[in-house]
Amino acid sequence: MYKGEDKVIGLLTKNKRMPFVQLARQSGLNEDSVRRILEALKSSGHVALETQESVFGKPTPELTQYGNGGFPEMSVYRKAVSGASISDLSPQEKAIGLRWAKVKGLVNIENGKLVPAKGMEEAEKAEKRLQRGYANYADTNLESHSDDLEVVEEFFERKLLIKAVEKTVTVVYTGKPFDTGTAGFDVNVPSANAPVGRNHPITKMAKKMRSIMLELGFHEMDGGIVESSFWNFDSLFQPQDHPAREMADTFYLKGEAPLPEDRELVGRVKAAHEEGWKYKWDPKEAMKRVLRTHTTALSARHVAGIKDGKPRKYFAIGRVYRNEATDYKHLAEFHQVEGIIVWKDAKFTDLLGVLKEFYRRLGFERVRFRPSFFPYTEPSLEIEVYFEKRKQWMELGGAGVFRPEVSESLAGVYPVLAWGLSLERPLMLMLDLEDIRTFYRNDLEFLTKSRLDL
Repeated sequence: MYKGEDKVIGLLTKNKRMPFVQLARQSGLNEDSVRRILEALKSSGHVALETQESVFGKPTPELTQYGNGGFPEMSVYRKAVSGASISDLSPQEKAIGLRWAKVKGLVNIENGKLVPAKGMEEAEKAEKRLQRGYANYADTNLESHSDDLEVVEEFFERKLLIKAVEKTVTVVYTGKPFDTGTAGFDVNVPSANAPVGRNHPITKMAKKMRSIMLELGFHEMDGGIVESSFWNFDSLFQPQDHPAREMADTFYLKGEAPLPEDRELVGRVKAAHEEGWKYKWDPKEAMKRVLRTHTTALSARHVAGIKDGKPRKYFAIGRVYRNEATDYKHLAEFHQVEGIIVWKDAKFTDLLGVLKEFYRRLGFERVRFRPSFFPYTEPSLEIEVYFEKRKQWMELGGAGVFRPEVSESLAGVYPVLAWGLSLERPLMLMLDLEDIRTFYRNDLEFLTKSRLDL
């Protein structure tokens, strides 16, 4: 018997069913202790656990800002009424407000000038809908207010609301009598063998991928998960007003990270932004601290460290972080398999060959590539493999050649072949899983039964 089990049994016998949190509070035990007790009582058939999930919208700081200070599309509309030009807009108005003002038919653009497309009365009505939707996004009866529901759906589309799931566990006493005898334990009763420890499937997959890259002659990169915006974004020629840098997509941390000591490097990156994107580069923006959104920040650091112009091949397998809602195919924390080849004679076909060989050694014989777009590579492609068991092609990552604005600003080298691949997705295929969250649920049955032949 676990310590405190008698208290839990007494409460369940009296109340028949109780929320888990209430049971823990009234028993005076910590939740971990109650959880262990309930697992034992569940195994013996004395209790059942009912889990309910409720989905709700969690507002981002960006939505709170708009709700209190006004939505950017309405700011754009007011400037259009005043006869402003596109050049008069703030970075936020250009990046976000102008797009939504055009989508909603609030403004037109004529010769660089903003022209209102709707009357003030109609625009104010649209603004009131946004404010009412912000005020009522948590209302569980929105179905009865179709107008507000449309606005809330818009907030989800704009990632101003993030879907969050809240689980409620209720403990139900089955009625099976408890054995309160004091005969003690019979140590001679046969028991199941204790399970032998084994590597988690993600650990096994990472070891296999690492082995493949080392066999192909690559050197491993390593670095911290906390990065400066300079290395995570600016060094990769990602403009400072790019939507991906908003808090809706990135986890920002308090404090600042210093810029690199190499001032010439900082100057080249600054010049690339100001000449390529036509705006004034802000060092304060580059000093913001983030949880790295990709391991490509490691590639940028290593390219910048090349001083002799000799060929290099690097790879990394590490965790990255994105501020997005989790579901069956998305996580806020996941692994990325990074790779770069720095070689003046490198060809695009070399990139395709390395990727094909990598996936061939993982067991995927059929690999194909599709043209795509990524902010810091050109040309860019997506990699797909054919999964025989499901008879379908699956997209597993992206790749391309670093834009000259990236690699030449970092170290004066070109070309640099680069890729970022998923670890969890091919693993899901190999284990026939439908939900990526399975890897992180600490389900002992799954961990015991999963078989990964690598």
